[in-house]
Amino acid sequence: MTAVTDQDPTEHADQPDDNTGRRGAAKTPSRGASGGERAARTDSAEAWDDGLIARRVNETAEGDRFPMTDHRCAVPATVTPLVYEGSLRSRLEALRELVGLSRTRLDSRTLSEAGRVLDEASARRRLSGQHTVVAIAGATGSGKSQLFNALAGVTISETGVRRPTTAAPLACSWSDGAAGLIERLGIPPRLRRRPLPTGDGESPLRGLVLIDLPDHDSAAVQHREHVDRILALVDAVIWVVDPEKYADAVLHERYLRPMAAHAEVMFVVLNQIDRLPGEAAEQVLDDLRRLLDEDGIALGEYGEPGTTVLALSALTGDGVGELREALGQFVSERGAPARRISADVDMAAARLWPVYATQRRTGLSEQAREEFSDRLADAVGATAAGEAAERAWLRNANRACGTPWLRLWRWYQDRGEPSTGRLPSRTQADEEATARQRVEQAVRTVADRASAGLPAPWAQAVREAAVRGSQGLPEALDELTAQAGVPTGRPPRPGWWPVAVLTQASMTILQFLGGLWLLGQIVGVMSPNLGVPVLLMVIGIVGGPLIEWSCRLAARGPARRYGLEAERRLREAAAGCGRARVLDPVAAELLRYREVREQYGRVVGAGR
Repeated sequence: MTAVTDQDPTEHADQPDDNTGRRGAAKTPSRGASGGERAARTDSAEAWDDGLIARRVNETAEGDRFPMTDHRCAVPATVTPLVYEGSLRSRLEALRELVGLSRTRLDSRTLSEAGRVLDEASARRRLSGQHTVVAIAGATGSGKSQLFNALAGVTISETGVRRPTTAAPLACSWSDGAAGLIERLGIPPRLRRRPLPTGDGESPLRGLVLIDLPDHDSAAVQHREHVDRILALVDAVIWVVDPEKYADAVLHERYLRPMAAHAEVMFVVLNQIDRLPGEAAEQVLDDLRRLLDEDGIALGEYGEPGTTVLALSALTGDGVGELREALGQFVSERGAPARRISADVDMAAARLWPVYATQRRTGLSEQAREEFSDRLADAVGATAAGEAAERAWLRNANRACGTPWLRLWRWYQDRGEPSTGRLPSRTQADEEATARQRVEQAVRTVADRASAGLPAPWAQAVREAAVRGSQGLPEALDELTAQAGVPTGRPPRPGWWPVAVLTQASMTILQFLGGLWLLGQIVGVMSPNLGVPVLLMVIGIVGGPLIEWSCRLAARGPARRYGLEAERRLREAAAGCGRARVLDPVAAELLRYREVREQYGRVVGAGR
């Protein structure tokens, strides 16, 4: 990982480039050390300063000097990777699935935070699970470097009146195996330290990796960038405030309030209580708790999980032991990395809430689908086609069962009607334009109903799917109308038609027989007898229209069924075309949304 290079080159002119500050290193100068450095190492009467970050104090006893971590000579420690178990593992899998399903629907900026959390969780999982990385953050003059030194038991980080004192992050590890964690933070080997051994067995802070950060309110932009970058990577944070700046708006609005979800991995320490007289420290501490509560930070009081709030003085040591004890218990639990990742998932899920959550039932109801099919049926004229088929059936029945004289009269009327000229073509063009408008209106309506209540990105995806499906839909419906409309040729005839036709023909024959009989009597060929021929003619004249009327009544039922069947075929064809081109793509988008909504529910619900 790239080393930090934002310091002035002269800041570390007296510091060795490699980690040779271990015990006994002063007797063997580094190969690349300058003459001034060698002189400083051989002269025990002189103290040497490694710049603005770390300083070796003037100690006469060799054992009082703090060791630097030598990564070239140290034997690599066995590192046990971090293991995510239970709900956190399930939530991370759900978040990963959620991001994968959403990449084609949401922009990369919306998914960037979730992707970052997944990347950091994966990177942290590969590193040591036996260590807890805790950063000490604070404003200028808050005394965080003093607290850093107090926890380490030796002066590691420089303290002083010159601001900013801490120019780059400094790491101190209480046990081996933390090199990967420190490298992940971008802290070079020359800025890594080890505390003094306690001499009374294993340190209660074993497993702790403490990071001294630059001031978060530093005038140097690079210092603030260091703070923001490392705060996103560490497992926990100790916020150091002083009686003067504990209510600073920058601290609360930029850091504490946005990190409210990380309450369980935060410590808030009121430093410099030695400057407060009497009960003023308790009053300031109570006011600090009030501000944290307003920030939405849960306080770990009465055994409840939350932020630990303490008051101490790093200068006098008052309260430092209490912090060391709380920090030791916190590190020994080894749950901070998982809690940090879990809080990151909570924050990522909260930011994704507007693009996944909805307060109403979404999707296409059966009524909306039926109305869409009805609109398409109206656009292709399914009802009119059914009525035309019914009229064609009745017309065919009248032709077959009607009297010859009435059929002749109708033929004469049809022949005598004038030609329509250009009017039908204009009417057809107008009908096509109206049908196209109806199709477009139907698509807009179903898209609006399907996207109602959806978050904006998914509503847009549903509308786009509907619009893509509507392209070429009017032309496809026209082809279906031609294929599934009124069938060509004569409609099918029922079984009683031949009997009706034969009976109608008999009535006509009776009329002819009666007429010829009367004509023969008039001419004198036949003997006079008016009764029989007149009776035959009356039967034929009255029976023909009566049979035609009876056939017309009998034909209404079959004609109606024939028209409804034609309308049904056209409706089904239009509905099938609309379903394949519009409803199915819209349903696919809604299904994808339901899938991501379920995954989002796993991300959020598993953490509740």
